[in-house]
Amino acid sequence: MRRLIPAALLAALLIAIAPALAADVPTDTSTSTGDQTQAQIDATQSQIDQLKQEIAQLQTQLNQTTAQKQTLQSAIKALNLNIQKLQTSIALTTAQIKQKDSEIRRLSGNITTTQGQIGDTQTQVASSLRQLNQVDEEPLATALLAGKTLSSFFDQAIELESLRSQLENRIENLGTLKDNLQTSKDTAQSKRNDLASLQRQLNQQKQGLTIAKDSQTQLLAQTQNKESSYQALIAQKQAQEAKFEQDLLTFQQKLGLTTDSSTLPPTGSAPLAWPLASVRITQYFGNTPFATQNPQIYSGHGHTGVDLAASPGTPVLAARDGIVLGTGNTDATCPYASFGKWVFIEHDDGLSTLYAHLGSFTVLKGDTVTTGQVVGYSDTTGYATGPHLHFGVYASSGSEIASFPSSSCKGKTYTMPVGDLSAYLNPLSYLPSF
Repeated sequence: MRRLIPAALLAALLIAIAPALAADVPTDTSTSTGDQTQAQIDATQSQIDQLKQEIAQLQTQLNQTTAQKQTLQSAIKALNLNIQKLQTSIALTTAQIKQKDSEIRRLSGNITTTQGQIGDTQTQVASSLRQLNQVDEEPLATALLAGKTLSSFFDQAIELESLRSQLENRIENLGTLKDNLQTSKDTAQSKRNDLASLQRQLNQQKQGLTIAKDSQTQLLAQTQNKESSYQALIAQKQAQEAKFEQDLLTFQQKLGLTTDSSTLPPTGSAPLAWPLASVRITQYFGNTPFATQNPQIYSGHGHTGVDLAASPGTPVLAARDGIVLGTGNTDATCPYASFGKWVFIEHDDGLSTLYAHLGSFTVLKGDTVTTGQVVGYSDTTGYATGPHLHFGVYASSGSEIASFPSSSCKGKTYTMPVGDLSAYLNPLSYLPSF
């Protein structure tokens, strides 16, 4: 025979369990049945899968287009494909938000059902307790004096055991329902967090789309849809960049900054995260073939960062927690010559990072940022003959934000991150492999 739980103990258990079960239970305002909600989820999932396929196809076309010879036609085609991709991505995120809403409604229905089951079981437990107390508290002598037979007393004892068994089962069921309720609450909260993340992503995609459309409009206005004008624009950018690099080199030689290598993290330790969600390197650090073929641009010391493929409007992410040392726009000093819109962040490990050629930045000097936070959106500002992100890594000890005059734009002064030549570090030495 299994061990019986005394009625007083069961009553205490009920008192302890009931408030926790009844607390903080959301109500379901949806009129959809569980089956209808699941059908909506399935239909939305089918839409999501289709949109993902379309985005993948657009990305493939975009990669093929950007790999082609640099012409106005290919540039416009790439911008159009990027806009289509962003629009499709917005549709995808909207569908994912709809799906999360449906999943949360379904969970709310489950929570409400469980709440009802808990209430019913509590009522059953209370009823069993009353019956158990009635039967259990009547002494044998009182029952016999009342005219009951010994046989009826034994029947009553059997009934008492049955009541206690029912009570134990109902208390156990209450515990199971409580666990189910908590699981549903936790899952619902997780999906609410996912929903908030998707809402932020949707806002970022909409900002990116605005930048992409502006970039398209600007290119068409600058070139008047003529190939000759486009090639002339690229030549102008290259000439401005060459003059800028000479200005920078002259200034760097007067800086007097020194790099303390002992403050740097070990190479290969990957203290930084990639600044883009999807990584494709288009130019490496140092004396790359492009830098070697264009010594007039790089002044003989090579490319000072890595270039990452990034269509206009792509979110740019902080590579590590840090403090924004400054933001700026060199195009306001001398168009096409240098970084365009940039963000410079100092980290806690002796490194600082630069994000350049942005369409806009979302942080300001003095802001604290966290790894993966959006600090701006990519574009083609400054010296960029095609859309990309220039990502630079500097030794903090040998770099600063400084001002120096422009020779190509007389009377104007650049303000931007600069460093001793030894302060320009290979980003791949501090990034994870991909």
